Amino acid sequence: MSTFFLPRDLHPAAWWLWALGLAVAASRTTNPWLLLTIVAVACHVVVARRTDAPWAMAFRMYLYLGAVIVSVRVFFRFVFGGAEGSTIILRLPEIPLPEWAAGIRLFGDVSAESVLGGLYDGLRLATMVVCLGAANALANPKRLLKAMPPALYEVGTAVIVALSVFPQLAESTLRVRRARRLRGGDHRKRFKAFHAIVIPVLEDALDRSLRLAASMDSRGYGRAALVRAQERVATGALMIVGLIGVCVGVYATLDGSTPRFLAAPVLFSGIAIAMVGFRFAGKRVRRTRYRPDRWQPAEFVVAASGIGVAVVLFTTSSVDPTNLNPSLITLSWPLLSWTPLCGVLLGALPALLSPVPEPPFADEPLTEKVPA
Repeated sequence: MSTFFLPRDLHPAAWWLWALGLAVAASRTTNPWLLLTIVAVACHVVVARRTDAPWAMAFRMYLYLGAVIVSVRVFFRFVFGGAEGSTIILRLPEIPLPEWAAGIRLFGDVSAESVLGGLYDGLRLATMVVCLGAANALANPKRLLKAMPPALYEVGTAVIVALSVFPQLAESTLRVRRARRLRGGDHRKRFKAFHAIVIPVLEDALDRSLRLAASMDSRGYGRAALVRAQERVATGALMIVGLIGVCVGVYATLDGSTPRFLAAPVLFSGIAIAMVGFRFAGKRVRRTRYRPDRWQPAEFVVAASGIGVAVVLFTTSSVDPTNLNPSLITLSWPLLSWTPLCGVLLGALPALLSPVPEPPFADEPLTEKVPA
């Protein structure tokens, strides 16, 4: 434990497990106090443990996106009618629609219950987006690509490149705006300067994508080992059978009327078969790792804190759902219990029990692949 708090970068999968735990917890409630607490916990951990990397600087963009999501959801309740409730707060002229658009209303009476329903749903979705943005701000996408299993190598490459686009656009925007200020550009005229910023930003992002593609191609990315046709067929069959078993097992677990022998036995059998297929699929990718990332106690603490938040909210929503989902029939202030609140605060433990990140150095090398 003497090296527990030494400065180092945590395994990116630990940050993603922590963020996904918070996102799952947010999906279990519409209580605005709990959702705002989850957002505050995510912001606190990001501020305490993020670096100066481009992907970390883009976290505020996710906060802006969350605010837009909430605004749009509430705005739609005004546009498409929100009279589900007895407390009418606004009366707008309703626009008549043809018969083929039956069931759709444009404007009309707006009730407080409908507006609050849109606010709660939008806040829940925005909280989940902020949680994913926190993972993107704390986890190094290059190290995450290096830690991908061989079977998910191609899919993981596409997903991680897609996740890094948003931070790269934010970094390009900051760099272009800084260059305009150095050249004496008027940064106060934001809308007039938009056309002068968007083209350099897109050009810079395209150039960086081409450089990344050339770098990955020079390291052998996308090359796979030669596999016999029989092995490909066997691997594909194992994957399909395993996924079908997982789907049937999950459905049987969620549906109480389904026979129990189709629930847990089929689910675990499907997972086992799929793992065997993953094992065979990973043999097509031959690669070596330079300084592989190891899971240490700090990684387990970070992952367990996020999973603990999800478990507490999942259990509380099953035992007492009224505190997690405020009533929209009888308007009242949302209640807040100590159990879910303390469960959400578990997510703030990484800000105290995880090592601070290392000072920024040159980018770590990507995973090396040995061409077959």
